[in-house]
Amino acid sequence: MTTHQEELLAGTRRALLHRIAVAQAEGRAPSLVATVVRSGQAVWTGTRSSVEGHAPDEDVQYRIGSITKTFTAVLVLQLRDEGVIDLGDPLEKYLPGTGVGEATLAELLSHSGGLAAETPGPWWERTPGALRPDLADVLGERPLVHPVGRRFHYSNPGYALLGALVEKLRGASWEEVLRRDVLEPLSLCRTGVRPQAPHADGWAVHPWADVMLREPAEDLGRMAPAGQLWSTTGDLARFAAFLVNGDERVLSAESLREMRRPAAPVEATDVASGYAYGLGLELRHRDGRALVGHTGSLPGFLACLAIGVEDDVAAVVLANCTSGPLLFPVAADLVRIVAEAEPRIPAPWRPLREADSRVLALVGQWYWGTQGFALRLSADGLLSLEPLSGTGRRTRFRSNGDGTWTGLEGYYAGELLTPVRRPDGSVGHLDLGSFVFGRQPYGEEASVPGGVDSEGWRGIG
Repeated sequence: MTTHQEELLAGTRRALLHRIAVAQAEGRAPSLVATVVRSGQAVWTGTRSSVEGHAPDEDVQYRIGSITKTFTAVLVLQLRDEGVIDLGDPLEKYLPGTGVGEATLAELLSHSGGLAAETPGPWWERTPGALRPDLADVLGERPLVHPVGRRFHYSNPGYALLGALVEKLRGASWEEVLRRDVLEPLSLCRTGVRPQAPHADGWAVHPWADVMLREPAEDLGRMAPAGQLWSTTGDLARFAAFLVNGDERVLSAESLREMRRPAAPVEATDVASGYAYGLGLELRHRDGRALVGHTGSLPGFLACLAIGVEDDVAAVVLANCTSGPLLFPVAADLVRIVAEAEPRIPAPWRPLREADSRVLALVGQWYWGTQGFALRLSADGLLSLEPLSGTGRRTRFRSNGDGTWTGLEGYYAGELLTPVRRPDGSVGHLDLGSFVFGRQPYGEEASVPGGVDSEGWRGIG
């Protein structure tokens, strides 16, 4: 993979190198490699290594642990988009007899199915998958530790179930389906379930001495959909671009936006730390910036993929140590460095190609009670409702083609905006989920529920 490091300013490149150098040195990682993506292209790769002359590059494989879950989630969303499944379906409909069939597919994807975090012993990440040949071996005698759907509780066995779902409905192994339906279309040639040279070895670094111990690299068997994959920063850079823009051969941009939305109940500590989980993707806030992606770890390896969608910048960081540098802060800082030093240049403003007079009649100032809002029409054909105070409920609306509009986000997501017209065809008021918006605060002709005081507005006297 060719990187275009000259596309970043020299100061930016040095700041990026400094950040990963500090992470590798202070975290005592045998090696660390990072790639930054901007506008869908890798623009910088930096490496650090404890071995003179043997620094990795963007083509060296590392184990990526739970970033594998995002790949598995893509396979499940493909089945949904083809109409094979519904995410609201219980698992029992497709995999009967697991003992956790009440959980829906969406709840398994978002870690809210109530399943245990890990398999019964021994430690599945350091032992052969052959010890757990069946789903019953993965789930154990007490597979549920929380009520289904009530809280976010990260579950590795939940993704083993999703992998088994893919296998049953596709009639092929999870590995085969992944390669055919995701890796090959996206040209992720250096991503797979087994290492292929050149690849890094996994190490444990002693917590109190600068010495290392080699870690085993086990085949995880049934648990593979939760954490088996090996990949490179080059491949994960391409995957990051896909997670933002989509690829109709794999998954649409709309389905990827769905994956990036919070989908699990969160705990108070998660709210405080700015963490949420979507459908196979982690959502975080750091330094005022929203980031999506996933972290991963297996004995001997750490991994992180972080995407600043609004900044159009992503970062991938891989290291070959069991514990050491915290890679999410590193990846988040790489995104921040580029976004702040070289902010995204917006596309030129361009007007709509055509102006619909019936839509133009909707724009301008409206009032819900005494609260003022502006309704704007943008070049993408969407209506945007924005509070005049700068704070409050704001939503974009998509036309339904019949004169009504559907909310896309926030409080009014999914709600219907209906212009109510007078006999002459002009707009009298707006009905938004039963809320009346008039051109004046409590305007009489807006048919305000409860009526308007006949004495009108007045002062105190």
